[in-house]
Amino acid sequence: MKSIVRFFRILGPGLITGAADDDPSGISTYSVAGAATGFSMLWLTLVSTPMMAVIQGMCARISMVNGEGIAAIMRKRLPLWLAYGLAGLVIVANTFNLGADIGGMADAAHLLVPVPVDAFVFFFGIGLIAAQIWLPYARIARIFKWLTLALFAYVITAFVVRPPWGQVLLNFAVPRLRFDSGWLSTMVGVLGTTITPYLFFWQSSLMVEEEKEAGRTSIAERRGTDERSVKTMHADVNTGMIFSNVVAFFIIVTTAATLGAHGKHDISTAQQAAEALRPLAGRFAELLFTLGMVGTGFLAVPVLATSSAYVAAQTFKFREGLSEPLHRAPRFYGIIVAGMLLGIGMNLLKIDAIRALFWAAILNGIAAVPLIALIVWLASSRKVMGEWVSSLAARAWGWATVALMGGATVAMFYFMAHPS
Repeated sequence: MKSIVRFFRILGPGLITGAADDDPSGISTYSVAGAATGFSMLWLTLVSTPMMAVIQGMCARISMVNGEGIAAIMRKRLPLWLAYGLAGLVIVANTFNLGADIGGMADAAHLLVPVPVDAFVFFFGIGLIAAQIWLPYARIARIFKWLTLALFAYVITAFVVRPPWGQVLLNFAVPRLRFDSGWLSTMVGVLGTTITPYLFFWQSSLMVEEEKEAGRTSIAERRGTDERSVKTMHADVNTGMIFSNVVAFFIIVTTAATLGAHGKHDISTAQQAAEALRPLAGRFAELLFTLGMVGTGFLAVPVLATSSAYVAAQTFKFREGLSEPLHRAPRFYGIIVAGMLLGIGMNLLKIDAIRALFWAAILNGIAAVPLIALIVWLASSRKVMGEWVSSLAARAWGWATVALMGGATVAMFYFMAHPS
């Protein structure tokens, strides 16, 4: 029992990052995958787990060695026009996702409580702004860690609907590809929402936050690492990534066994999936699915907003950090507030971001390819990493990730242009 408690105590940035990956937009994408393609994409959750762990581990290690976030390192190593362009793309994508996630939370809450959706949008948005500004980092990290438990709702739901486990395990263990634009675009969407750009910057920045919390406030003090710290980081990151993909697996299983098996292939959001679950699997399954949406939103929305703030601060060189009080980092918190207000505004103005979530995931899948290539390059550079360059096996997995996501994207565009 003591060893379990000790293990849970070392979990932090990696676990939070993995859980934040299963945000309302991710849940929507996995729901669409299960409803539209059945169990055929379950093998992706197996293959993407080591890929995800390697990339996030590289992001964490780069920041541990250099004492600053990846966006700051990119600013130093890339032409400024490219660093600024990448930062802008990430911030725009984060803001769009953030607005969609707030809308997803509000729609899910409306299924449970007959309060107008706009009221939930305003309540969730303003409440999360207040929490990020006034709560210290240590308390935010503890809250985030406990919010990861909300994702177990999807594990329970999968057992409630009683899927054909033999068929599930076969599709999980044996990769199958379909060469048509619809299936391939879904594949790109699943990969894009699993190995997604905002998590790269969030992971690296949280490593810096942990160092600041330990009293190492300057870059010089944070620069460098040791074997024990690297092992602890990998245990944390690997746990978070496995947890993230286990949840994705069970969401696909749930929607494939219910919606997909009953011919309901045209859903576009997790809310539609939750509503459709009621007549097929009962009120309890719908309730669990919906509660999971709200709980993960409380975790993911602040991650998206803060990820944008980290990227902006590191790229344009101003003070950053959730460990900083408002008066010392006004521009950092200003980016967070601006992103949240834009997300609230998108919903109040009835900009239908929710229906575009799936395509946002596809765009993330496309954008992730050059970013992952850049991360693997940085992690392989002795100038950047010194003795802590990534292993040959890690680099192989990193380049395999680039090849899989790049190949899926090229194939998707090819079959879109050449429909059978």
